[in-house]
Amino acid sequence: MAPTSSSLCLLRLSALGDVTHVVPLVRTLQRGLPGTELHWIIDKVGQKLLDGLPGVVFHTYDKKTGLQGMRALRQSLQPGRFEALLQMQVAFRANVLSAFVPARRRIGYDKARSKDLHGLFINERIADRPGIHVLDAMGSFCEPLGLKQTEVSWDLAVPQAAVDWAQAQWDDDGRPVLMISPCSSHVRRNWYADRYAAVANHAASRGWRVVLCGGRSELERNMADAIQAQLQTPALDLVGKDTLKQLPALLARAALVMTPDSGPMHIANAMGAKVLGLHAASNPHRSGPYSDRRYCADRYDDAARKYLGKPGAELKWGTKIEFDDVMELITVEDGIAAFERYVADSGR
Repeated sequence: MAPTSSSLCLLRLSALGDVTHVVPLVRTLQRGLPGTELHWIIDKVGQKLLDGLPGVVFHTYDKKTGLQGMRALRQSLQPGRFEALLQMQVAFRANVLSAFVPARRRIGYDKARSKDLHGLFINERIADRPGIHVLDAMGSFCEPLGLKQTEVSWDLAVPQAAVDWAQAQWDDDGRPVLMISPCSSHVRRNWYADRYAAVANHAASRGWRVVLCGGRSELERNMADAIQAQLQTPALDLVGKDTLKQLPALLARAALVMTPDSGPMHIANAMGAKVLGLHAASNPHRSGPYSDRRYCADRYDDAARKYLGKPGAELKWGTKIEFDDVMELITVEDGIAAFERYVADSGR
C-alpha cells in the first residue's frame, strides 16, 4: 500500500512490552484521524504478536539484514511520502533506519531522552515529561498531530483459534489461576526459582491452580524445571508450548500473573489480567503493569540506595539498576504479601 498525503508511519521495532505500549497510540490515532492510513515498521517478533491489528499495515525489518534490509524497506514504501513519521526508538540502528522512510514531518523524542544521534534524524520533538509511564510517553507522540491520548485501550488481535487453544489447556473448575512467567530477556531482572516456588506453594495452599508459561530458550526451560522441583504440588507446565499468538489468550485466563519486568507483564496487562510484578532493577511507576500496580513487589528504592547510593526519587527517570543479585532484594515475604493483597481485594 503506497503512502498518501493522509498517511502516517510509526517506527518501533522492539521489544514485546514496548510494541504493546504502542497499541493504545494506534487506537488514539484511529479515533482522532479517521481515514488516515497507518503504517508501522516493526521487527518480526513484534509483528507475529500484533499481526491482524485492524487498520495497520506492517512493514517488518530484520536487524540482521543491515543496510540492505533498510534499502529494501525503502523500496517497499514507494511511491509517495508520509505526512509524518513517528520515530519512537532512539537506538542507533533505528535512527539510521528512519532515514530511509520518506516523511515530511519527522517526530522524535525530546533532548533529554535522545541518544545515538537521534536529533539528526528528526525535525520535531515531543515534550519532555519526566515521571510518566513508558506507555504515556509513547502516547504523547500524537500531540504534535493535534491529538491527546485520554483513553488507553488495546483490543489486541487474538484469533479465535488461540482462544480455543488456551481454553483447552485446563478445565475451569472454579479455582483461580496464578500464572508464573518467570523470565525476562534481561537476566538481571529475573527472580529466583526457590522464591517463585515458595509463592506458588503458598498460592496452592490457598486453593489456587499454578501454571508456568514461557518461551523456548534453555534459560526458561531450566528455570521452569527448577521451580517444579521445589513445588509441593506440580504446576501445569506450558513453558515452550504456546506461540506468540496464543500467549495473550493464555495470559488472559490467569487471575494473577507473576513476572519480572518483561513482555508478558505488559501483554497480560493489555489482556486485563492483574499482574504481580517483581521490581528492583526497574521502576514500576515507569515500566510496571500500566493499568494496576497495586500488586507489584517494589524494591526499586532499596536497590537505588544499595547500588547507586541515593534514593530512587533522586535518580534520572528511567534509570535501570541491573546489577548482579539486585533481585535478591525482593523477598519471598514480599511476593506473598503482594499475592495476599490481590486475594484481599478480589475476595478469592
